Amino acid sequence: MNKNEKIAFIEKYIRSYNAFDVDTLLLLIHPEIDFKNISGGEVNATAFGMDEFRCLVEQSKELFSNRKQTITEFKIQKGQVFIEVDYEAVLVADLPNGMKAGEILRLKGRSEFTFRDGKIYKLTDIS
Repeated sequence: MNKNEKIAFIEKYIRSYNAFDVDTLLLLIHPEIDFKNISGGEVNATAFGMDEFRCLVEQSKELFSNRKQTITEFKIQKGQVFIEVDYEAVLVADLPNGMKAGEILRLKGRSEFTFRDGKIYKLTDIS
């Protein structure tokens, strides 16, 4: 994949994520996906392989009434793509950190993408 194809691919991933479109999202993911979410320096979610990733994506749909990642910057280095994002979501469930249903979660973060066979093979979200 060239630079423009990777950027378009990630933009499609973000649109699918924001729309809770699990089917399209999973079409973009490599069967051997290696996913990690890091928040506040702690790993709080991982998924290895399509089944675990699907389960995690389905679970996350139940936490928010809406959510939106907005890409603020793209960087490509040695084939990897790094994006900076603004994230906003409305909770429908209480979280262990004390946030309550109805509150708005706002974060700044970044995501790191590695591709294999034309799909997202490794994804790390950091906030």
